[in-house]
Amino acid sequence: MGVDLESISEATSGAIGSLLSTTILYPLDTCKTKYQAEARAHGQQKYRNLSDVLWEAISTHQLPSLYQGLGTKNLQSFISQFIYFYGYSYFKRTYLQWCGSKSIGTKANLVIAAAAGACTAIITQPLDTASSRMQTSDFGKSKGLWKTLTEGTWNDAFDGLGISLLLTSNPAIQYTVFDQLKQRLLKAKQTEGDKGSSPEALSAFSAFMVGALAKSIATILTYPAIRCKVMIQAADSNDDDTKKARPKSNKTLPGVIYAIWGKEGLVGFYKGLHAQILKTVLSSALLLMIKEKITATTWVLILAIRRYLLLTRGRVKSS
Repeated sequence: MGVDLESISEATSGAIGSLLSTTILYPLDTCKTKYQAEARAHGQQKYRNLSDVLWEAISTHQLPSLYQGLGTKNLQSFISQFIYFYGYSYFKRTYLQWCGSKSIGTKANLVIAAAAGACTAIITQPLDTASSRMQTSDFGKSKGLWKTLTEGTWNDAFDGLGISLLLTSNPAIQYTVFDQLKQRLLKAKQTEGDKGSSPEALSAFSAFMVGALAKSIATILTYPAIRCKVMIQAADSNDDDTKKARPKSNKTLPGVIYAIWGKEGLVGFYKGLHAQILKTVLSSALLLMIKEKITATTWVLILAIRRYLLLTRGRVKSS
């Protein structure tokens, strides 16, 4: 079986888009993650608002710590998005060839997106866990990637894998909504313009807005699981009282659910929702906007490289 160049093009452009959006929004991501990871009674809350995390970094002269774990996060983001977009594109093209159809239905799209997400979660879970621990460590006390991964057991590196597999529904919903809205917009644009031409991509503004809407819908539907995952993967505080308040049993899904329910009530499952929407919507919208704009360029470069390799191979054989 030959290499699927179109899938590689989709994966490469998606990974580059993810890398750029992650770097741009990383301080917001750190504040959001530390805010979500805290589960204390209302009278003992360290962070009452998302801005409290930023103020702590400023007041303790630890602004650079807002970038702690950026390298790990970028590595995890690049690899996960490459695997996801390649798997999604490859599974989608294989499905269309198998059923002989030119379009894919919503249900099939959800299954394909979930399958691509599951493959991504299993492969990149240790990096995901490490980046969460580095972000939620006390400012100025984050450890390196290798030390973070090896300070516990191998099973600890896969903390939250079950929820990660459950959360494959998040990108599945997101990209399904994005694809469906994108097709409708392009169809409407084609109808209004020249019927003989077919626009290949959305404008940057349209891609941004559609990406934001798609991610908002996915985030709202899956947020309780997102909050639980952050708490499971969070680093243990150096504070002794906090360590005693968070035993090892609280690192399990039932333990986290019990802790949230007992200390914050039902509303606790949606603590930080506004911060999650702000960060993930901006990140996903930027990712999809960048991906839409560089996909064509990536495709041309891949074809050029392929042509160069074929010509070089031909010259070697002829000589």
